[in-house]
Amino acid sequence: MIFKNNEKVYFADTDAYGVVWHGTYLRWLEQGRTLFCDSIGCPLDVMANEHDIHFPVVNINIHYRASAKLYDEIVVETRIAELTKLYVVFEQKVKDKETGKLFVEAIVKAVAVHKTGELYRRFPDIVYNIFNNLDL
Repeated sequence: MIFKNNEKVYFADTDAYGVVWHGTYLRWLEQGRTLFCDSIGCPLDVMANEHDIHFPVVNINIHYRASAKLYDEIVVETRIAELTKLYVVFEQKVKDKETGKLFVEAIVKAVAVHKTGELYRRFPDIVYNIFNNLDL
């Protein structure tokens, strides 16, 4: 399952050269993962507040392929690439909405922790089952 969300490039997203600042892509990727989880019935606020499950990112491999520019409309694609009992790996792409030109590819690994920061030894069943029931 690939989840898609749209964004638009604004002046605050760009750097002195008029292209999207590299850190902006990280914010868009985070939004993509959050909206993806919301869309599959695993809202992060509910997981945190009702189940004490938090999902910190432990590794990001990001490849910048091209630069988006002011007023470009982009789409962030998010899918689960790998799921184990210990972690989840998201594959994400940022593309031009109109042309499909690829700006960024990222592989993002997250784990499950308690609010104290203590690692769950296994992904909690409530989350694992939601993720595992997707068409990976």
